[in-house]
Amino acid sequence: MPDAYEPTERTVPTRSKERAAYDHAMVHSILDEAYLCHLGFVRDGAPVVLPTLYARLGDRVYFHGSTGSRPLRMAGAADPGLAVCLTVTHVDGLVLARSAFHHSINYRSVMIHGTAYPVTDPEEKRTSLDVLVDAVVPGRSQDSRPANPRELAATAVLRLDLNEVSAKVRTGPPNDEPEDLELPYWTGVLPVVKSYGAPIPAADLAPSVAIPEYLTGR
Repeated sequence: MPDAYEPTERTVPTRSKERAAYDHAMVHSILDEAYLCHLGFVRDGAPVVLPTLYARLGDRVYFHGSTGSRPLRMAGAADPGLAVCLTVTHVDGLVLARSAFHHSINYRSVMIHGTAYPVTDPEEKRTSLDVLVDAVVPGRSQDSRPANPRELAATAVLRLDLNEVSAKVRTGPPNDEPEDLELPYWTGVLPVVKSYGAPIPAADLAPSVAIPEYLTGR
């Protein structure tokens, strides 16, 4: 297998081409660090973008929702498959330049183009749902009741192959104009980090149930 995705007309950016990357390791690391994506598709001739949970398993991403949701019903129509564009973005820092024009952000992003298909195989569906749960909280799928047949019937899962994929990354300090370097304004990068608070137990949680280790270490 090649170690990079083949660039296409849709995955080569028109601006800042030097920030684009296609190697599997970078794409996978960006996808695996998040669990919220934005899913774009066309509905009745107009663009729609929905936030939804996702997870990567191998060279596919999975996302789910109610069987009654519009994109999932569209993907399972008589001609199955839904043309989509899925994006994931991490903001790593606010780049504060001396000029308003050169303010920016340091980020890592992935864009995936392709056709999403319904998952109909029962085993693949169960596995993908476990992966989705663990993408949000690693280890949680083994520490909760799995979906029963009624819940599985009410849940639709779509898969999207990682074929037409690109990453785009910006790092580093501001890019000020030479004539602005003596201006008396603070300039630099304000890092943005993700953090978690202390777990808050449900009011009806039995006192004998301790906080699991996979939550105390977050």
